[in-house]
Amino acid sequence: MGIVITVTSGKGGVGKSTTTANLAVGLANLGQKVVAIDFDIGLRNLDMILGLENRIVYDVVDVMEGRCNLAQALINDKKSKSLYFLPASQTKDKDILNKEKVKALIETLKESFDIVMLDSPAGIESGFEHSIFLADRALIVSTPDVSSVRDADRVIGIIDAKSERAKNGQEVEKHIIINRIKPEMVEAGNMLSVEDVLSILALPLIGIVPDDEDIITSTNTGTPIVTKEKSLSAEAYRNIARRILGEEVEFLDIKSKKGFLSTLKGIFK
Repeated sequence: MGIVITVTSGKGGVGKSTTTANLAVGLANLGQKVVAIDFDIGLRNLDMILGLENRIVYDVVDVMEGRCNLAQALINDKKSKSLYFLPASQTKDKDILNKEKVKALIETLKESFDIVMLDSPAGIESGFEHSIFLADRALIVSTPDVSSVRDADRVIGIIDAKSERAKNGQEVEKHIIINRIKPEMVEAGNMLSVEDVLSILALPLIGIVPDDEDIITSTNTGTPIVTKEKSLSAEAYRNIARRILGEEVEFLDIKSKKGFLSTLKGIFK
């Protein structure tokens, strides 16, 4: 039986879909059978980041409304044959999702996949609640600014109150991914540091992804940057994927543009 990992943030524009795509590819490349689901009804973009937008015929709403079966809607990744994608509807309203139908779909997918990765929409409305309801684990993506961290803190509270695990007296395992960090701005006091973010959110860190212009290029070409060999951000995503699987991996020293490795002791456990 697979596990459900929700990638979320509350705030839009922090790199949630980019994170989902790169971790899904990274986990598939580590031998996991992965399905990535876009829950951003009406505003999907995970398909473009994965380079699969032209292969969409059916979407997640079509499956839940019985217009097709699950096999017809699932799209196999072009390069990683153990990665599949289920797109969001581009034409439906975000309130169309039904909690019981979502649950039935996720439970079915857990029988066939090691990891069911959900790309949560921005905001904290119905689509967001559907994406966090069945989460076993949550990866909260935050950029190192006060607004993003504040929204991430609110999302953590909602997960702890409204997930199915919470309703059963259990806890969703949660980790922080700090995205788009710029060391020079941190040193100048113009951006929150890693320690600042973790102090506010009081959760363990699972990854730090540096700001990288190549990510924009990779998104535009539909080739997740995690597949690139010589890239600090690609290495960061690959390391997060390994940590998700339980490996103890040193954190990248993003203070150096050369990207040599150093250990951030006591932050990741």
